[in-house]
Amino acid sequence: MKIPVSLLSAYMYCSRKLFLEEVLLLEEPPKESLIMGSIRHETYDKINKTEEEIVTSIAKRVGLGEIQELYKQKYLQILRKAVANNRNRLKEANLNMLDAYRKSFFFITEESQMRSSNIFNFIEANNVFGKELWEKLTPKIISELKVESNELRLKGIVDQVHIYNDEYVPFELKTGRTPQDGVWPSHRIQLAAYSLLMQEHFKKPVKEGFVVYLDTKEKRHIAMNPFMKEEVKQIVDDVIALLEKKELPDFCNNENKCRKCGLKQTCYDENEINNLLKINVPA
Repeated sequence: MKIPVSLLSAYMYCSRKLFLEEVLLLEEPPKESLIMGSIRHETYDKINKTEEEIVTSIAKRVGLGEIQELYKQKYLQILRKAVANNRNRLKEANLNMLDAYRKSFFFITEESQMRSSNIFNFIEANNVFGKELWEKLTPKIISELKVESNELRLKGIVDQVHIYNDEYVPFELKTGRTPQDGVWPSHRIQLAAYSLLMQEHFKKPVKEGFVVYLDTKEKRHIAMNPFMKEEVKQIVDDVIALLEKKELPDFCNNENKCRKCGLKQTCYDENEINNLLKINVPA
């Protein structure tokens, strides 16, 4: 049995909610934050996949402004398509496409400026263009990398992998509130799990990773250590036990989490929960 890495962070956030979703098969109503997160993830994924096309199209020395405009136009085109792809979900959450575009415009424009500046500086330092520019460019970025492991009993998709020569660094892109220091515990475990999967996939040690909080443009570093593997394995055991034993966990007793949860009404309805248990958990 291999479980998605996302279940580890979901378990750490609220094991009862995970049970409601995975065992009782409840679905949380669409929320603005989740939909906007999906739009940004899709946009960043396409941005990474089009990077080679943009870089190799720069065949001669040009000014920073021209490279910035090239990146900006391409990125905003990708954003418009991502918004359009999510039109039905936006409608379900009473959001319109124009508002969704405007809310993401700033972040995508900032991303285009950052990447175009990096390219311009690399050209100035190395005097290379076209395919040679792409071949020598560091870092290379792999987007949406699928990884899995029978030994770890895990599978998942890493948001980004940055390749520096022979080193592989995972990046997780997150929307929502940014912690005052470090990363949220569930994000730390998720990144640790992806690092372990990448070590097996690439046959190379993964020494560090980053969580990028998109709303505040904060990049938080995590150094990997030998204890993380045991920590991840223990949580995998706990999640599999929850799914197999099918015993309803207690409430998380966190007012902030409960207040924002789209399943709170059912979660606190004892009769509804008992009916769902009878249907989905045979005696």
